[in-house]
Amino acid sequence: MADKKVGQIVHFYDKISVGIVKLSSPVTQGNTLKFKGNSTDFEQTLTDMQLDHKDIEKAKKGQEVGIKVDAPVKEGDEVFLAS
Repeated sequence: MADKKVGQIVHFYDKISVGIVKLSSPVTQGNTLKFKGNSTDFEQTLTDMQLDHKDIEKAKKGQEVGIKVDAPVKEGDEVFLAS
């Protein structure tokens, strides 16, 4: 089964290792996310997500959320829900 695209990186804060993701589908803590781009290719479990600097467990389509990432990401990288 193909991985489902859930969003795209719109910004990356390298000092705190947080990627801002514009969501095209909902995500929940505990989901396994895949980050893919020209020089990006890794997956991790979603454990730390914020909206407006507040911790959240679920995010809806259309929201821009901050996700703590295990490796650097770039603007334009795509985010998938690992199947």
